Amino acid sequence: MNGGSRKRRLTSRSWTASGASAYGSRSASPRFRRGRGLVPPDRFTTRSRLAWLNSATSRIGTTLDLERTAQELAEFTVPRFADGAAVDILESVLRGDEGARSAATGVPAMRATALCAIEELSSLEPTPVGETFVHAETQHETLLHRYCLRQGKPVLLSRMKDDDFARVAPTASAAAKMRAAGVHSYLAVPLIARGLLLGSADFVRGPGTPPFSSTDLALAEQLASKAAVFIDNARMYGREREHVVSLQRSLLPRVTPTTPGLQVHAEYAPSTAGHGVGGDWYDVVALPSGRTALVVGDVMGHGLPAAATMGRLRAVARTLMTLDMAPERILARLDLATRDLEDEQVATCLCAVYDPADSSYTLASAGHLPPLLVDGPGSASFVDVPTGAPLGAGVIPYDPLRMRVPDGSHLVMYTDGLLKSRTEDLDAQLDRLRTAALGLTPRALEAGRLLDCAPAGAARFDEAVLVVAAGSSFPPGDLRVWDLPKEGPAASVARGLVTGQLAAWGLAELADVCELVVSELVGNALRYGNGPGQLRLMRGERLIVEVSDTGPDLPQIQHAELSDEGGRGLQLINMLCRRWGSCRTVTGKVVWAEQNMPS
Repeated sequence: MNGGSRKRRLTSRSWTASGASAYGSRSASPRFRRGRGLVPPDRFTTRSRLAWLNSATSRIGTTLDLERTAQELAEFTVPRFADGAAVDILESVLRGDEGARSAATGVPAMRATALCAIEELSSLEPTPVGETFVHAETQHETLLHRYCLRQGKPVLLSRMKDDDFARVAPTASAAAKMRAAGVHSYLAVPLIARGLLLGSADFVRGPGTPPFSSTDLALAEQLASKAAVFIDNARMYGREREHVVSLQRSLLPRVTPTTPGLQVHAEYAPSTAGHGVGGDWYDVVALPSGRTALVVGDVMGHGLPAAATMGRLRAVARTLMTLDMAPERILARLDLATRDLEDEQVATCLCAVYDPADSSYTLASAGHLPPLLVDGPGSASFVDVPTGAPLGAGVIPYDPLRMRVPDGSHLVMYTDGLLKSRTEDLDAQLDRLRTAALGLTPRALEAGRLLDCAPAGAARFDEAVLVVAAGSSFPPGDLRVWDLPKEGPAASVARGLVTGQLAAWGLAELADVCELVVSELVGNALRYGNGPGQLRLMRGERLIVEVSDTGPDLPQIQHAELSDEGGRGLQLINMLCRRWGSCRTVTGKVVWAEQNMPS
């Protein structure tokens, strides 16, 4: 029976609920309970020692995960070098900080990180993996950890005496278990890299194996030196990843705004790999008239440069959205902004604007994956948005798509990290996403459960953004739309419609200001916009009045002299209303104004 069949990897799941832990499971197969390694420790030759030590480079540090690296160290030494191994790492190192420069005044908190042992030592009770502990000022520490952890020197108990077990084991019960299992030799070496203490590695030998010798001690020190470098590399890589993730999260929206007619759930999920963090982003912006702008983007590349570019693009996109620009115009401006970046980054982006007045989306895509529309039980399909060139490619314009959706439908926007796989083509990945969406209830879909269908663990090598928007139409009683005459009594008609509706809503106290506002808006449409089109009045968190026309020029507040007869209409609106603005449409423009509702 080979040596590999005699060791078991242990994690925190190996411990019993009562806290009595063991190097292995009591219910393990009997084939793990007998036999020794292929080459017993007493048959290590000089050549085999060097070959074994050299193989550590390829078997330890295979990933940049610190805890996995510690586990690989423990597994590498059992059963070839020791019958049992435990690796403890400083708690500060696991948080990404540097190791201890000097532990002369006390040993910092440590965490049991990795365990491995042959089956014959399954009854031992080491400190459970994941448990943090601090060595107390006891004789136990004075004799052992003073040298290993405080002075950075190894500890060798070649032939353990009865009182040595209490100095090695974490508890009296564990000491008794070691004595009963026949453990007779103990070796501990510090893990030091760049002159900093990172932790320690402990090794034991049981019945049938010779005690540790000075040659074994030298071999363990060389192995610990190699492993400490791998652990320190994993620590620095993990710290860099945390910095990038923190930057990424700080550049994303902290909260999702509440908008009428639309419930939005957004999530960002960093990848398990450090290099997979960087340039994915999303944003949700409340627009006038109860509309909502949604954007999802993905900057090519990873790391701090991609995160920094993402932050700049999101700031530009948010500014453009607050200006109430159409999605295709937002992408065109973003393309120009991306080309101006010094690092020549390229990004994909999907922009959508939802209008609750008619339950419609206007979408535009810059090389992004198509959104998924789930519009009822058993119905899910990808929206065929015209796909333009990625941002930064310099190929514009972008073509919009406008579509109406039924109440209760869900629009799913995402980045490629949600479905990216090294083994499947894009069509298969998209079909898997659609199938997963069909299997979710509306509530689960709105809770972001689609993230569960993303590749798990190390298979997900890219970050993911998920935005799920559940739309519903504006309450019929809160929205009124009227067609206005192109000339003549348009202003008086508009004033009459507005005052009558406000009285019906019980908002007569807003009528005076609203009459003045609608008069100015209609007057501007008559003078500069070829006559008004529609008047729209909406009641929500605020009272919104809109007037559309076919004129190409957006209104602006201008300075009016004392002798001027006009030019003060927008100044009055600006002073009397919470805010006002305008936006272009396919046929012209819309000018709007908001009033606060009575308290």
